[in-house]
Amino acid sequence: MTITYQTGDATRPDGEDPRLIAHICNDIGAWGSGFVVALSRRCPTPEKSYRAWHREGLWEGDPFELGQVQLASYDTPGVLVANMIAQRGIRHDASAPAAVDYTALHNCLRHLGALATHMGASVHMPRIGCGLGGGDWDVVAKIIDDTLTSRDISVTVYDLPGTSP
Repeated sequence: MTITYQTGDATRPDGEDPRLIAHICNDIGAWGSGFVVALSRRCPTPEKSYRAWHREGLWEGDPFELGQVQLASYDTPGVLVANMIAQRGIRHDASAPAAVDYTALHNCLRHLGALATHMGASVHMPRIGCGLGGGDWDVVAKIIDDTLTSRDISVTVYDLPGTSP
């Protein structure tokens, strides 16, 4: 299986249920820039869940740290959001080093792959880690191939209309 690229909105994933929306979060509890703004506008629950996880330090036994994944409910039946902690802090400008942590991302996506397989779910996402995180899409796509598509998990990556990859 290969990654499917589509013009559209990752907060409104196409396909059959169940579906998982995957995105990257930072390890300092900050939420408010990039893809999460659109996600919160659509449904406040993923943000509330992430903030509670940060505040309490644990979510269903999983520590708030790089490489961990939290599933949060969403406003669309059959859709869950995967809050994946795979970014160290926040990048304040494009000249700063990348904040995405590829090892943490690999761990998150490996865990997400197990969840998707168990649920029979497809995975939907923007180009995770490559906007504010400063990552290299070629590296991220390889991690997605290694952890998801190689396991026959359907992955759709969304680019907003009018944006270039």
